[in-house]
Amino acid sequence: MSVNMLYPEYEIIRNEDRCITCRVCERQCANDVHQLISGTNRMTSDESKCVNCQRCVSLCPTRALKIVKTNNIYKENANWRAQTIREIYRQADSGGVLLSSMGNPENYPVYFDRMLLNASQVTNPSIDPLREPMETKVFLGAKPQSIERDHNGLLINNLSPFLTLSMPVMFSAMSYGSISYNAHECLARAAETLGIYYNTGEGGLHEDLYQYGKHTVVQVASGRFGVHPDYLNAGAAIEIKMGQGAKPGIGGHLPGSKIVGDISRTRMIPEHSDAISPAPHHDIYSIEDLRQLVYSLKEATQYQKPVIVKIAAVHNVSAIASGIARSGADIIAIDGFRGRTGAAPTRIRDHVGIPIELALASVDQRLRDEGIRDRVSIIAGGSIRSSADVVKAVALGADCVYIGTAALLAMGCHLCRSCHAGRCNWGIATQVPDLVKRLNPEIGYKRLVSLMSAWQHEIKEMMGGMGINSIESLKGNRLMLRGIDLNQKELEILNIKHAGE
Repeated sequence: MSVNMLYPEYEIIRNEDRCITCRVCERQCANDVHQLISGTNRMTSDESKCVNCQRCVSLCPTRALKIVKTNNIYKENANWRAQTIREIYRQADSGGVLLSSMGNPENYPVYFDRMLLNASQVTNPSIDPLREPMETKVFLGAKPQSIERDHNGLLINNLSPFLTLSMPVMFSAMSYGSISYNAHECLARAAETLGIYYNTGEGGLHEDLYQYGKHTVVQVASGRFGVHPDYLNAGAAIEIKMGQGAKPGIGGHLPGSKIVGDISRTRMIPEHSDAISPAPHHDIYSIEDLRQLVYSLKEATQYQKPVIVKIAAVHNVSAIASGIARSGADIIAIDGFRGRTGAAPTRIRDHVGIPIELALASVDQRLRDEGIRDRVSIIAGGSIRSSADVVKAVALGADCVYIGTAALLAMGCHLCRSCHAGRCNWGIATQVPDLVKRLNPEIGYKRLVSLMSAWQHEIKEMMGGMGINSIESLKGNRLMLRGIDLNQKELEILNIKHAGE
């Protein structure tokens, strides 16, 4: 008999005095963790299947359940952590590459948490956002190099196509297939209500969501899934995905088990066939090649839509961004190594790339030094968790930010990190019909609107505290940031002063 080396990570504690054997936990668990013991009035749990999604805990009517991390431990060793040992056991059993969902969970520095905001006092009075106007509107796109007038002295509109946002936040790329139709509908409806944009990801756009096209960014990735003229013209902007923060340097893979029904038709590939996006675009091996695709997409849309180029945050990101700014792209999206995904090789997710804070600061400074910062706008993404992160990102040089995980959490995600299994108990990262319907779009989109409305209010409060009444005045204004617990090199890259200076 083979020995199972893996002890369950979580234990389910059931209060027998409270449990009324209603079997809600059994019906609600997509992983078949709970079941009634035959011939009895008692429930049992197979903890080896539990992913700690908290569905059973949330819906138990008598609060009879809780899930705790197991206290079963391996012999203590600072070098060989329990997680490392478990991963070796898993690979010794399967012989396969480890896959993980969501963002990088390792204990690397979070630089947003090591930056503080400056505040106004006497000589530079603060502003009361409740009584004085505060401008959070953002315009994304290339800015004109100069003002032009006609022979009558009237301004000539020489603006490139641009996006107008009510606040400096957008919903980041999450493809139809990796998340459910209901989740996409929540993002689309919320974007329209808020006056911002959501990104389709690389899975095309469901025909029912074309009505939200004015608030949609359509993505073109290396696999070109779902890309056709109507798709390109349906969106307000087009994004070329060159890289992704959760898995820099490699492509995408949506398992065939998720390519069913409308997803197959939307992506324009056969049902049950794996959707594999190659690591490189096979027509792009230089900035000149990228420029060709940028202008091909502009030509296909009559030069009416801005083009975004999305790259992962890597060590030469500032040089790459400099080339992109010269390629004809209107916007650069930079995705840090904490960015989430439905599935990524664990080793790539945890060890490749750099934090968005360092990448953003270096890109903004490089473009300013070269005198080309106004040629492009910058979107920063990769674990933007709160309105404070938004403000700090803008002060570091971003025009706006992408949020993904925060949006999913607002819809009900419990960060159980099992998206790749396709059995999301909250109806988000799944295509199983009975699970998809657990996410009510009417409720989900309202929760997104509430979250963003709260963030917008907090952004105004923080700007007011800094004596700033326009988000444009905050962009790249690093005087408003101070570092704490950062070494001299980190302060130099971020181009901020230490607290107390």
